[in-house]
Amino acid sequence: MKYFNNRFLAISLCLLIFFAGESIAQDYNPKTFEKEISGFDQKDALEGVKSGSNLFVGSSTLRMWPDMQSYFPKAYVINRGFGGSKFEDLLYYADRAVTPYRPAKIFIYEGDNDIAAGISIEVILKQAKQLREKIRAALPGVPVVFIGAKPSVARWHLKDKYEEFNKALKAYSKKSKKTQFVDMWAPMLDKDGMVYKDIFLQDNLHMKPEGYKIWQKVLSPYLINNNFPK
Repeated sequence: MKYFNNRFLAISLCLLIFFAGESIAQDYNPKTFEKEISGFDQKDALEGVKSGSNLFVGSSTLRMWPDMQSYFPKAYVINRGFGGSKFEDLLYYADRAVTPYRPAKIFIYEGDNDIAAGISIEVILKQAKQLREKIRAALPGVPVVFIGAKPSVARWHLKDKYEEFNKALKAYSKKSKKTQFVDMWAPMLDKDGMVYKDIFLQDNLHMKPEGYKIWQKVLSPYLINNNFPK
């Protein structure tokens, strides 16, 4: 009887884990950002896009930087930030949000929402690697820059997780060919090691122009300049 009970418990636990995993998988809807990506498709078809850009792609920190080009007057910039995206979303949409642009360099900002959603660093890093390899296969020789997760007032309670993620992403970038990591954490901290509070909008997550000026200063050396389309 004891053996039967133990076996029953073991089987029940396995089933519980299986169905929990199934539920999590079903909760993810890869079409969440279809409207935004379709908007890019329509915009590109209407306006046309030249190759050789500095392509920025990722979550709403980029999406809410509509005047990005004005911050980098010497470089050709395309901004394709979309919603509250995560690495899994960019991985899904890479064939439409990255490769068609034939960029000279790709800047990726993901991980911010991933950590906030409670996704493990192991999973996030795995998806980041998959994304990098997908880009490498489609656009061989094109360098990729991972922009490290930024600090914010709204998510300061997750500070340790963000720092751990940035450390892991930086380590991976060092080992991956034509891949760089840009630290955006330290530049947004004051002399006491606290995140600047006056550079954010009311939500304490997205930035005012003062925040983007910090990004401008940090990112400028990484952009390929004078590559405007002719």
